[in-house]
Amino acid sequence: MKEVALSSKHKELNAKMVPFAGFNMPVSYEGVNIEHETVREKLGVFDVSHMGEFLISGENALELIQKISSNDASKLVDGKAQYSCMPNNKGGIVDDLIIYRIDSEKYLLVVNASNIEKDWNWIAQHNTMDATMRDMSDEMSLLAIQGPKAAEAMQALTKIDLKNMKFYTFEVGEFAGVDKVIISATGYTGSGGFEIYFKNEDAEQIWDAVMEAGADFGIKPIGLAARDTLRLEMGFCLYGNDIDDTTSPIEARLGWITKFTKDFINSEELKAQKENGPKRKLVAFELDERGIPRQGYDIVNENGEKIGVVTSGTMSPSLEKGIGLGYIPTELVGVGNKILIQIRKKAVSATQVKLPFYKG
Repeated sequence: MKEVALSSKHKELNAKMVPFAGFNMPVSYEGVNIEHETVREKLGVFDVSHMGEFLISGENALELIQKISSNDASKLVDGKAQYSCMPNNKGGIVDDLIIYRIDSEKYLLVVNASNIEKDWNWIAQHNTMDATMRDMSDEMSLLAIQGPKAAEAMQALTKIDLKNMKFYTFEVGEFAGVDKVIISATGYTGSGGFEIYFKNEDAEQIWDAVMEAGADFGIKPIGLAARDTLRLEMGFCLYGNDIDDTTSPIEARLGWITKFTKDFINSEELKAQKENGPKRKLVAFELDERGIPRQGYDIVNENGEKIGVVTSGTMSPSLEKGIGLGYIPTELVGVGNKILIQIRKKAVSATQVKLPFYKG
């Protein structure tokens, strides 16, 4: 079990630690609902240092990235980030990721913790153009400082103008007295904020500074459990739940990051699927009565026949109702259409809704 650089800090705060993607990670501190509400109303800090970071550089860096990713990275300029995915050869997804353009010959790829080795091998396998690859995952820490008060609270720690930093842009500069920190206006909560990348040896200094700067604004440490409820309220896909090696970006409603203006791995098959329409689609639903739809629960029709499966589900802390995502046949998809979620022995009525669940 790997430990993140801030592991001792989490233990001092009496975090509940659990194994996650091979790391010992804080799942909660005070409780999911309190932590969730803190991010929605004030600001919270997540340690997500288990994520993977690959540096792709050299004159052929962009060529490699264009080949392995579905979005069009040629549209990036220095200081811009892009959400994308890596399709496999079978119509599925190797992983989803964020691509940061540092300059025309240097890109940072941020991938999911559970897929670091798989992703590295996949990219290396397709690196026929000899781009330089460096796995920095074990050297870097990552904090997500999220919530409506994040910019105001963190401004004391940097000269970079946080309030006016546009979504999915980043700057490299001094933060909390540490140089060469990547400050990125990204996050997976839907409540605004930043993701801060830095070297492991600076982790405690930055953590302490963040907690001190945020104290007057109500900052709290937030665990992975609340990260999951926050991202689900926005309808953001989680790898291993809503997308995986068997789900296509077209099925998962990620057509907006799948650009057919270029060739990439399996682009022809995915283009045909987009033109012909997929056989199933990921839908969002809210329960019409009390209950919690859990991952793996069957989605059934009125005859009790299985038509799909819940990929993510929870009791929404903001909406105080059961919400979830799941795949069903395309002909049954439609906002307002009813489906049934098999919760133990009862088929509970649910309504398909438009994302996000949480409107802010």
